[in-house]
Amino acid sequence: MGLFLAVLLARGAPVSAQPPGGPAFHDAHYHPTDYIQQETALPAFLAMMGDRVGRAALMGIPLQQKWDWFESGDRAPDYYLRSDAALYYYPFVDAMVAEAVRALPPDQRDRFDPMITGFNPTDMYATDHIRRVLRLYPGVFSGIGEFSIHKEVVSPKTVGHTASLRNPALDRILEFAGEAGLLTLLHNDVDVILPHEGTRPTHFDPFIEVIRRHPGTTILWAHAGIGRFVEPTPGYVGLLEETLRDEGLNHLYFDLSWDVVAEQIAGPPETLDAWVALVNAWPERFVLGSDSVVATDAGAYLGALEAWRPLLDGLDPDASEKVRLGNYERLFDSARERVRVWEASQR
Repeated sequence: MGLFLAVLLARGAPVSAQPPGGPAFHDAHYHPTDYIQQETALPAFLAMMGDRVGRAALMGIPLQQKWDWFESGDRAPDYYLRSDAALYYYPFVDAMVAEAVRALPPDQRDRFDPMITGFNPTDMYATDHIRRVLRLYPGVFSGIGEFSIHKEVVSPKTVGHTASLRNPALDRILEFAGEAGLLTLLHNDVDVILPHEGTRPTHFDPFIEVIRRHPGTTILWAHAGIGRFVEPTPGYVGLLEETLRDEGLNHLYFDLSWDVVAEQIAGPPETLDAWVALVNAWPERFVLGSDSVVATDAGAYLGALEAWRPLLDGLDPDASEKVRLGNYERLFDSARERVRVWEASQR
């Protein structure tokens, strides 16, 4: 928990108290539904955001955890790590998110950037689902994702073909996202849980090849490729710097979210120093998110953003403003405009 938030709580002030000059954050990565499709009502979530968080990208969890009685009996799992049963794609989640947003007054609706997630990235028909959602809910969605290709634990639990960077269905999705102007948040672990020592991360080069093939699509790399068990290698910041220097990858941005990733980046001093230098050098290429799932407590929700405070405090003021606020506005405002133009062309 950051110092500012801790002081507020100590004084008994509401965590939604507005810092001088407007909101402290926009949240580029929030899940209003969980792995059993329970949801937080958006009015309640707005109260948690208060004035500390200006806008938030809403992305329903695209996978449903199966309650397999033969596996867990009467113990109903509410998270993918609490069951060995399968996960399956849940397309109705997009309608849930759209209806929740459309029920809000216009001024509240404008604080959210909903994302389409309920498609199977191994399915060549996935683009049809995305088109259908845009046509059914015009004026609502700004992008697609978070959707996953390689993801620790989740990938082997998901029914059907394992998602792959080599599947042409992924290229179809990214190509259409560029055509329609949809901002894309893609989760792809940079490596396997037990990496091959002395080699480049397993999924790094194939991932970069996919990104390079789609220069017209603005892509956010969720968690900058890191996960709960997939940790950054000693030379990982150098690999990211390699991509940032590559003009053919100027459409690739990095999502800094998830408190377990914040611990890996902002915890060890030597790691933190390297990341501060990286973000200070390319401040326009990073956005901040909570990766909270169905938030129920304002302190915990804001704490997921404040977990990045050691990194933010090390940044130049201009870089900090871009990562916390400015880059979100630039990317999502552009996506809103482009998607509305595409929707108008379909009438």
